[in-house]
Amino acid sequence: MRNQAGFTLIELLIVVIIIGLLAAIALPKFSTTKEKAYVSTMKADLRNLATAQETYWNDNSTYYGGSVPSSQLVYNPSTSTLITINVANNAGWAATATHNITPVVCALYTGPVAPPSPATQEGRIACQ
Repeated sequence: MRNQAGFTLIELLIVVIIIGLLAAIALPKFSTTKEKAYVSTMKADLRNLATAQETYWNDNSTYYGGSVPSSQLVYNPSTSTLITINVANNAGWAATATHNITPVVCALYTGPVAPPSPATQEGRIACQ
């Protein structure tokens, strides 16, 4: 009589099915975590833009309204983040941030300018 040690095909299939179920449960949780990280990056970029805009206003008595990044404004957004300054004048500015991975849009405005969607409160970053 031979001694045959090892796993049967059924036991191996059950292990593969269990691993597949665990992966199916875990993957959606990782994707929401990644999206939260992208949104946090956009919020941080808008906060940094606000600081750069105030510095620019102190030097020029108006807010910067050109493209970002620029040699005139000491500010560079994170990679994969697009910052668009919608309006800028000597009284205020408004900007939106988008990321090329997620459809979420964040916005911030300061002063008496038209608020970009989804921003509704001056000085507070809003995302949709």
